[in-house]
Amino acid sequence: MVAQRMNSLLKWALILFVLVSVILNIVLISIRSGRPPKCSGQRLHPLQGKHDERSRVFADLTREEYLQVRDFMLKQEDLDISTHHLTKPSQNFLFLIDLSLPKKAEALGYLEGKGSEPAREATAVVFHGAKGHIKEYVVGPLPNPTSYRDVTVERYKTELPINARTVTIGEYALLFKLLSHEVFSKLGKLMKESFDVDQDKELDAFEQMPRGVRSGDRKTWISFFRDLAGMYIHPVGFEVLVDHQSVNASEWRVERLLYNGQYFDTVEDLRQKYETASVKKIVYKATRDYGSLKPQRKPLQLSPQQYYAEGKRFSVKDNHVLYLDWSFAFGLSSLTGMRVFDVRFKGERIAYELSVQEAMSVYGSVTPGMILTKFLDSSIGIGRFAHELVRGVDCPYDATYIDTYRYIDIQAPVRFRNSICVFEHNTGQPLRRHFADFYHNSYGGMVNSALVFRTITAIGNYDYMWDFIFYQSGSVEAKVHATGYISSSYLVDGSLKHGHQVAENVLGNIHTHFINFKVDLDVLGLKNVFQTKDMEFVNVSLPWMPERYAMIPQLMEKQLKTEQEAALRYGTKTPRYLHIASNQTNRWGHQRSYRLQVFSFTGDHLPESQPEERAMSWARYKVAITKHKDLEQTSSSLFSQNNIWTPAVDFSNYIEDNESIEDEDLVAWVTTGFLHIPHSEDIPNTVTVGNGGGVILRPHNYFDEDPSVHSPDSVYIAPGSEQRCDNNRMACLAEETCSPVLQPFTYNGFEGVMKFD
Repeated sequence: MVAQRMNSLLKWALILFVLVSVILNIVLISIRSGRPPKCSGQRLHPLQGKHDERSRVFADLTREEYLQVRDFMLKQEDLDISTHHLTKPSQNFLFLIDLSLPKKAEALGYLEGKGSEPAREATAVVFHGAKGHIKEYVVGPLPNPTSYRDVTVERYKTELPINARTVTIGEYALLFKLLSHEVFSKLGKLMKESFDVDQDKELDAFEQMPRGVRSGDRKTWISFFRDLAGMYIHPVGFEVLVDHQSVNASEWRVERLLYNGQYFDTVEDLRQKYETASVKKIVYKATRDYGSLKPQRKPLQLSPQQYYAEGKRFSVKDNHVLYLDWSFAFGLSSLTGMRVFDVRFKGERIAYELSVQEAMSVYGSVTPGMILTKFLDSSIGIGRFAHELVRGVDCPYDATYIDTYRYIDIQAPVRFRNSICVFEHNTGQPLRRHFADFYHNSYGGMVNSALVFRTITAIGNYDYMWDFIFYQSGSVEAKVHATGYISSSYLVDGSLKHGHQVAENVLGNIHTHFINFKVDLDVLGLKNVFQTKDMEFVNVSLPWMPERYAMIPQLMEKQLKTEQEAALRYGTKTPRYLHIASNQTNRWGHQRSYRLQVFSFTGDHLPESQPEERAMSWARYKVAITKHKDLEQTSSSLFSQNNIWTPAVDFSNYIEDNESIEDEDLVAWVTTGFLHIPHSEDIPNTVTVGNGGGVILRPHNYFDEDPSVHSPDSVYIAPGSEQRCDNNRMACLAEETCSPVLQPFTYNGFEGVMKFD
């Protein structure tokens, strides 16, 4: 009886299990049937071009090439080089390895199939502390180098003194040790009472540049900040001047100190006056961490995302990019940052090179840590600080991400994952459109979908977002946006002449941002001219009423003949249309050209009477046109910051010889930027909105018509065809919807941060 009852229970349990399973399957099927299908990860339409392996002539060095150059240099016994990251200034240190770009004529010959591949070479920078100078060597050929040669004087027309070197991690370690032994350990009471510093807590340091007031100086004011997130906006009112001019650290010394707006000659002088209450004391007060970027509230819903319904319309292979009618090669220099080469539209080369050159800021202050500060970022390394980009924030989630390798102030090349991103971007506005209301009723338009090539460099307190944008109209835009933390100083008497108060005892210091781009346009070849166009009102007699006059706009055109004539200074009236033109004409008889359209809100440039100005003389000019020379490769240099009074590169010398620019290979040096007067909304971070500048390269009579008319993105709607898809893919978009296939989220950005131990 019991057995029969158990069998009956098992039977009903089995029936119940089957019913539940059927119901669950029906529910799951209904849920899945309601979901859109996954978008194809494969490209549905073929690319409009083919990748060119010759682009490798511009490719950054590979990890293997970096190691080959390093190991080759270490074997040169006469150089006696160290690669240890804590190498002392008195030793010989291999600071930098980077690609040595080929000569332009050789590269063009190879790209056009008229010459052999240029030798692949690297530049190696050695700080010869034991000999008191800096050398640049070209090492090659790669792979497997067999020779090196000193090119220092060839490139800079002078020898480079050892004090022009960048402060290395090894030198920083010695500076921190000096401060610990000679300052903090002797001011224990002051440090605790004023800044809550003890064995378990410390202050963060930020330095002033340039390091002194005259050539040969290496004296640095170091300002101190609370050890909090965004330390740059937590100054404590304590600054120290260190003389570290000698390569022998035992000869370094503390020269002056600033505490709460008062100067002291020695550490002992400050200690005695503090302990005898002969100084106005700073009393430590806990403060909220207003520099933190942690979210203040939990996210409620996901922000809009962008994905590719039919696969990506661009392709990246090695260092070459294809996008619709565009193609270009790319690289990321440790010093100057992002650059592209051999930029072509519809197969024609538009530009040989488009690159970042320099980012410069000049600060105002009453305290020494910032009163003379003039940052020249390529001397620290702009591309050096291109870390991993965050999916969905720094770039669209489904962008293509590219790793880079660098060798600068380290023992071996470091991989920076996902440090470049490439994506096609719907700008949210039409590239062109017209609705015909009166006659021939119709609508014609085209979405402004463009390719963005991006990196972001976090150089100390500031983050610069660099974009090269390729539009379907044949235009290219190079632009920069600034974000990150402002530099600040402790509020003392007179501070408000140099900025605004942004937190308790914190001044946001006024400063300029100047950015320099190199634009080597080749418009239908190397024989180009520089033209300007503008307008003026002219008093004209009306043809049908000769006695009646009216002021009518008239086109004004001019061709500039020399480099000095084409050096267009800020602060002077500049023609609004600036063109690099070919002598070839379009169908309508006009010279085919590309226009340089500059967007800039710069502050005033440092007066030329100042001794530091020569190192940043490129910032005098909104646009300067020079004749191309291989030895005029950059507008600034690695050595400008620390020998700012006798710069290795003085850009004004490029213009001084006043060469002809008619029917020559021309280079445009474009300066943009903005004036930044910090305000309370810069806490915690400066936003990108309104903080930037750039230049657009626009075709001007280059084509016979707008080339975007041939884009597959064009839409046309005539009365009665509103629901048809043949000229309007948008009409059937609802039937084609799919959900994106996304890569899993990863982040490895902290792998390449600087370490001082």
